[in-house]
Amino acid sequence: MLLKLLPIFSTTVFYLLYYLISTFKFDVRMDTSAIFHDFLLQLGVGYIIFALSKRAWIFLVTQALVMGILYIGNAVKLSFFGGPIMPDDVFALRSLLLILEGWRFFAAAIPLAAIAGLLLFNFTMSHWSAYLASMAAILLGITVVYKPVVLFDAQDKSMGYYIWDQRTNFLRRGATLYSLQEVARFFAAADTSPDVDEARMAADNLLNAAPAAQPVAKSKPFTPRNIHIVLLESFWDAGELKKAGYNQSPLTPDFRKLWKSAGYSHAMDPVFGGYTANSEFEVLCGFPVTKDSVKFERQLINEVPCLPRVLADKGYRTVISHPNVPVFWNRVNAYRNMGFQTYWSIGDFVLDDMNREFLSDSSLYRQVMEKISGSLETKQPILDYIVTYFGHWNYPLSESRPNKITARSKVGEVSSYANTVYYKSREFMAFLDQLRQRDPDGIIVAFGDHLPFLGENFAGYVDSGVLSPTRSEFTPAMFKFYVSTPMIIIDGKNGPVKIGSLPLYQVPKLLLNLLNYNEPSIMDYAAPLPDNRVRPLPGLHFNLLGDGKIDLCKEPPYSEACQKSARWLRDVSVVSNDLFIGRQYTRPRHKPAPPAETLPAAVGAAH
Repeated sequence: MLLKLLPIFSTTVFYLLYYLISTFKFDVRMDTSAIFHDFLLQLGVGYIIFALSKRAWIFLVTQALVMGILYIGNAVKLSFFGGPIMPDDVFALRSLLLILEGWRFFAAAIPLAAIAGLLLFNFTMSHWSAYLASMAAILLGITVVYKPVVLFDAQDKSMGYYIWDQRTNFLRRGATLYSLQEVARFFAAADTSPDVDEARMAADNLLNAAPAAQPVAKSKPFTPRNIHIVLLESFWDAGELKKAGYNQSPLTPDFRKLWKSAGYSHAMDPVFGGYTANSEFEVLCGFPVTKDSVKFERQLINEVPCLPRVLADKGYRTVISHPNVPVFWNRVNAYRNMGFQTYWSIGDFVLDDMNREFLSDSSLYRQVMEKISGSLETKQPILDYIVTYFGHWNYPLSESRPNKITARSKVGEVSSYANTVYYKSREFMAFLDQLRQRDPDGIIVAFGDHLPFLGENFAGYVDSGVLSPTRSEFTPAMFKFYVSTPMIIIDGKNGPVKIGSLPLYQVPKLLLNLLNYNEPSIMDYAAPLPDNRVRPLPGLHFNLLGDGKIDLCKEPPYSEACQKSARWLRDVSVVSNDLFIGRQYTRPRHKPAPPAETLPAAVGAAH
């Protein structure tokens, strides 16, 4: 009899322990009203695992691990990224394990492996309660897949649901109910391929919404020029932390001078602190990312005429350089589907100058220059896309890169990141000087893919008053700050282009305009609305209006500008689904130009 009460005692102990850790270590405190039903649901989970277990002690270990991931795992993600664990994180798990090193890898991998192993080893169907538990689990699974709405509709109406503020949703529901409902919501809101009428109607709406002056003058012929795109990992102006107390500016004066000549232009990125692949998708394919998931993982299954394929059809050599494992974020498949001909990954670089596991930018730039020298010398047009690796959290440096920046901030990342950007900006400027000498007519794009992580709950930003501890407290200006990184676009000998704050997905269209590309392309669909630049984020978007004002669009009732941009985003989503996962009814039809005579027979293969 006492054994049957074990789940009650164990659930109570683990719940109390993890609640205290979540509250006092990570400042993640569930609402009091959520605790009772959350505990009861977790107790039900405990009894299902208990009923299917042979040995009590293995049950206890398994339950401790499951609840640890559910409560401590969510608290960690909330404190790092501002949101809880989502179903799409399962698809990102492989990439997370690939990038973790040392104890961090084992801290993430061992609990997952242990849960799977213990469940299999301890599984039994020797008692009637096991059959009852199995039926309950199967019934719940069927409901999640086939009738998911019944699991969250009533609660959404009574508790409220804010897709742009998942932290509040989590705290109001508790970890168990929240996780169950988000899995159900994942199945209910899965992207689908639109039919031909829906896709073409959305495409017509988007093309008709573009300003009349948007097309390039057709009197100018297409003019091939090299394009160099440099994604600078976590690159941002740390000098915006006015209260950090830096002893000197982290950015090199040369970069700041160049940036000033570009009007201090900014990229408005789709992500914060991670998910680099979403920034890549936007800058290469010209469509916004609107969901909290990695676009490369499951939403880029078709071959699509993104910027690399458009240029390859015009005789360009298209190459990507990133000294990471090639399969990270499903990049091998994603790059191929976008039209890259060559992918140089970690095995294609000499790892001669490392910051822990990250190849330095200076070594990466030097080796890339060696690899593309043939194209530069033969005047073969090239799309040279570089994704830097140095700059990832927790911002390690090598002995050859001693700390130069000190800060008064108590948040460790504030000073460690400043030293990272000190070297990133200097190594980039050295490369840029060389590149402009070798390729004076080339178009060069450099941008930060997202803001850096600076402590739990935005601590480094909060200290300087530029962000609040939670997204629910962000002002419209804070949301813009949250996604804005330095961006420089150099139009060959014409010099830097002043573009203001530009959503990253509008860069490919701008580059095609600089080449006088007049044919239809998928980039035409996301052309900016008149006097409005729209930056979507998961669950909300904001409009940067022509007068500089920020119109934040969270939920109805919308302003007039928000109504217009919301309709535009719905049409963009339909066309995006059609192109990237659907039947491609909206794909522009045209005959590619014959390849340039200088194009080698073999330009490389994805590794």
